[in-house]
Amino acid sequence: QVRLMESGGGLVQAGGSLSLSCTVYEDITRFYVMGWHRQAPGKERELVARFTGSGATDVADYMKGRATISRDNAKNTIDLQMKNLRPEDTAVYYCNVVSIRQGVREYWGQGTQVTVSS
Repeated sequence: QVRLMESGGGLVQAGGSLSLSCTVYEDITRFYVMGWHRQAPGKERELVARFTGSGATDVADYMKGRATISRDNAKNTIDLQMKNLRPEDTAVYYCNVVSIRQGVREYWGQGTQVTVSS
């Protein structure tokens, strides 16, 4: 089992910025895909941004220009910087990593709440 821990969530006003960080308690270079998803109440979990298997970044259309994903292989962290936040960005944000070493295995953190007030 891979442990992931998110931090940095909180309450922010519309138009504000927030940075999230995910600490992965393993060498993140082992993972094929890693990134952030979110789930708002009553909605399905959706992609926010991720590093693909090729190392490229993939940002959801609704976050383009507002979200930046980064990683620090030395610290085993995956960070998400968000700006110009909107009330509809309110959700629980989850970090996840995907391993393909012994079949496809996906691991998730417990999530961190982001609330954007209008």
